[in-house]
Amino acid sequence: MSTQVIPAQIAATFAPMSGRRLLIFGGIALIAGGMLFGDIFAVFVLHQNGGQTGQTLLAATEAVRAGNSLAVKEAFQHLGGLLEDHGTKLDAHVHMTDAGYLAILLALIQPYVALPYRRKKLLAGLFVSGGLFLPVGIFLIHYVGLAYSPFAAIGWASVLADTAGAVLIVVLMGEAWGLWAFMRDSSNAGEPALPVDRTWERRALMGGGVVLVLLGFLYGAWYAGFDLYRHEAREVGILKTMLEGATVGQSGAVVAVADYESLAAEKAVKIAAHSHLIEFGLLAMLLSFVQPYVQLSDTWKRRWVSVLLVGSIVLPVFVLLELNLGLVGGGIADLGGLLVIVGLIGMLAGVLRYSGSLDAASGASR
Repeated sequence: MSTQVIPAQIAATFAPMSGRRLLIFGGIALIAGGMLFGDIFAVFVLHQNGGQTGQTLLAATEAVRAGNSLAVKEAFQHLGGLLEDHGTKLDAHVHMTDAGYLAILLALIQPYVALPYRRKKLLAGLFVSGGLFLPVGIFLIHYVGLAYSPFAAIGWASVLADTAGAVLIVVLMGEAWGLWAFMRDSSNAGEPALPVDRTWERRALMGGGVVLVLLGFLYGAWYAGFDLYRHEAREVGILKTMLEGATVGQSGAVVAVADYESLAAEKAVKIAAHSHLIEFGLLAMLLSFVQPYVQLSDTWKRRWVSVLLVGSIVLPVFVLLELNLGLVGGGIADLGGLLVIVGLIGMLAGVLRYSGSLDAASGASR
């Protein structure tokens, strides 16, 4: 039998424009935005970038074979640009989603942060703003570069990202100070803790999240034990063959570059499957605590939970199968990511609906 919580108890933990509200709104929105950007990156940038990287490596080996040092330099400059383009987009996706996870976690610990109401609200607003501007700054690094920058090695986009990161650090230090103050005097709690309930959606998210994290750790351990060192040895061998092919014969270089692309793809999908399983497991567990704020019918709440959990297992499984299924596997993996985004947006709509009804009732009672 599930234990239902009293609506008035939940409303007391979700005061209008409180720090907890801002953190939950901002956290879910950041996760959904980061995942949407990740899906777009995977479809329109990832595969194309990988193909251009292989072509650039082949061009570099051709230049070495021809003894053209200028062409070698240009090839590696282009390769550096491709790696920066890939890295900044991947980092923007990761930082946005991770900031969302941390925002929801901070929302859950607000009853144990002994700070004034306005200060907690200010910290929440700063955290959500920093969580947004940090990935934006990282994304712009590749495009802005050092243009009009007064610094020799740091561009304006890097300044924006570093400033946003510093804001997040300051907020976390403030939250840590509030936790320390609560530990010293627990009577300083600023808001009541969320009542415990055992609804189906909460148990499904918590249980599903634990299973996903466990699967992610098990697969990561398997990869480390059976594939990691083999991949490292194979990579060294391919690079050696590539260099030899540049001086001995072009055919050897072509085969080596193709092998390197295959190895890079294999490493990428296995690491991505491992990390996404853990990532989605943590997301499900965090969202289980937010369910009392999702004002939807039981049927729709269960639908969004099911959609999110299905997408959470479909994406990493078909990322792993992409080597065998090709674009079909990649397309199904992207569909799994879309399911997670849809589930998140559905829950966010329920939270917004709850907030609106709560504020309307509060205004009517005045």
